[in-house]
This record gives sequence, structure tokens and C-alpha cells, in this order.
Amino acid sequence: MSKRSILHLVGSATDQFYCDLSRFYAHSCIQAIADPARYTFHIAYVTPDGKWRFPDSLEESDIAAAKALPFAEAVHFLSQQQIDVALPQMFCRSGMTDYRSLLNLLDIPYVGNTPAAMALTADKAKAKAVVATAGVAVPESELLRRGDTPSFSPPVVVKPTQADNSLGVTLVTHEKDYDSALETAFADSDEVLVERFIELGREVRCGIVVQQGELVCLPLEEYRMDAETHPIRAYSSKLKEDEQGGLAFAGKDSTQTWLVDTDDPDVARVWEAAKQSHLALGCRHYSLFDFRIDAQGKPWFLEAGLYCSFAPKSVIPTMMSATGTDVSVFFQQVVDDVLAGLR
Repeated sequence: MSKRSILHLVGSATDQFYCDLSRFYAHSCIQAIADPARYTFHIAYVTPDGKWRFPDSLEESDIAAAKALPFAEAVHFLSQQQIDVALPQMFCRSGMTDYRSLLNLLDIPYVGNTPAAMALTADKAKAKAVVATAGVAVPESELLRRGDTPSFSPPVVVKPTQADNSLGVTLVTHEKDYDSALETAFADSDEVLVERFIELGREVRCGIVVQQGELVCLPLEEYRMDAETHPIRAYSSKLKEDEQGGLAFAGKDSTQTWLVDTDDPDVARVWEAAKQSHLALGCRHYSLFDFRIDAQGKPWFLEAGLYCSFAPKSVIPTMMSATGTDVSVFFQQVVDDVLAGLR
């Protein structure tokens, strides 16, 4: 078996937060899937100044030692590397769209969804409209720009249309809290969604992987919620700072999240809604969806996250692990299918 040359596309030209977030996930991924007999890894690391580096690893010392290249030189260098498959690990808007388009231009196959699908789901309002047209239930909402006045009475959820990891999301239960919630959301996006609040219920995530052309739904991940103290998922329930000031996973122990038994009566309804969403949004390889399940068991689409970092503690690898498939095996399967043109 010949070794495959894998490019990890990491960082962000947008801001330091997204750069750190990308490096955090990619570092964990590389540790988990490294197999010197099977892969040769290359790292392209983009920083907020727009420069590219090609470090030996994502350790700070290796990044600092790598020469910073402008875009044109970096693309020329990259075109000479004979990459077999790229794994995009960038979570900012340009990373999910422009940099994947660059891979298309360089004719480098890559794992994950297309720039068009990523752009669509990066805008929560557009994604909701598309899945609603396909028959998936979505909370009633309105789209606001600065200066607009919301017409919905609380309780509502206010969220930026173009931010991930629950950044800027606020539950408003009183009219007096609207202004601060809107200001928080507008700090992360030029447009803001105001959604009718779906009472608990439950909140779950559903992952889908494409295997030999078939959509395979993975075990649902459920989040510990409480109507009084924890009615929605916030940024702090997903990521946190470690003792050194870096990023770490939050809420990944069994008291905060757990996998739902496939015999649970809510599972089939969520799986069906997730498949409809996957097809409507034009997904490939894999997809991930958040649903709120109301007290009557009806799933409501909240948002899509069409990326997978292959970090062991990230959502889709956790779900795959529950099916008996280790993250390294999962990555190998996806790479094999991408190279064979099966996905």
C-alpha cells in the first residue's frame, strides 16, 4: 500500500479566535489519526495577517519556526506538493468557502462539504428556509438588521445568523432584555435571527455519514438541559478556556451529554428530519444537525454544522465511536471513498 499525502488546512485569515479554534481541533485530529505507515501529513497554517506557513506540526515552536509566505508563494508551493487528499479544518466563513474553492482550483480532492453547501449553512436564516421548504419543521422567526425592531414577544432566542459554537446566542424572556441581546448578536453578525422559543422537551444532535451512497444516521447525542437553569445551549457549554488560556472541550462528560438509545421513540423522527435536511442542503460525506424536541416529541430544526474535525471528542467521531468505529478508521474510510469517487 502506497502512503497517502494528506494536507491539513488549518487556521483563519479572519481573526485570532477562529485561528485558535481551528488549531485546537486540528491538533487533536492529527494526534488521533496519525499513522506513519499509511499517511504523510502536510500542514498549511493560515494566520489573521493572511500569511501562510507550512510547519512540521501545530506546536507553537514549529509554527514560529516556519517561514511566513504571501498568498501567491503559498499557492505555488502547495501546487508542487502532490497532495492526495486535503482535510479542511478552518471554521471561519472564508475558510469554509474561499479556501475550499481554492482546493477545487488546485484540483486537490478534499474531505467534507462543498463551498456552496458551507456558505448556505453558515447563514442560519437561509439554511432554515431551505429545510423548511423540504418539509422539516423550523421555529417561526424573523430576520433583523441594525435599527430593526423585533415584533415577537418573549420568550425568544436571539442569535447571529453567521456565527458558530453558540456565540452571541441569548434567550430573552423579558422585553427589557431585548436590547442587550440584540447588541450581543450584532457583535458577531450583520443580521440577527429572532426565533420563537421551543419549550423543552429535549435538545439533540444528529450526525449522518454517507456510506456507499446511503445516508446512515448515527446515534443521537443529547444534551443535559433544564427549563429553569439551562434552557438553551450557550458557548460555555461547548468550549472553555484551559488553565493556560487555550481552548478546551466543555460538557463532554456523561452527566452533560450522552448518546440516546436507538429504540427511543424520538430517534426515528429526528433521523427522518435529518435525512431531509441533508438532502435539501446538498450535503456530501457527512452532516450534523441540531434539533429541539418539544414536549409532544416533534423535532424542530435549529441549525446545521457541516464540518467534522476528526478530533476524537468532536461530535461525529463520538457518534461513530458508539457504533464501534474508531476515529482513525472513520477517517480512513472517508479518504478511501473520496479517492475512489464514491462520495
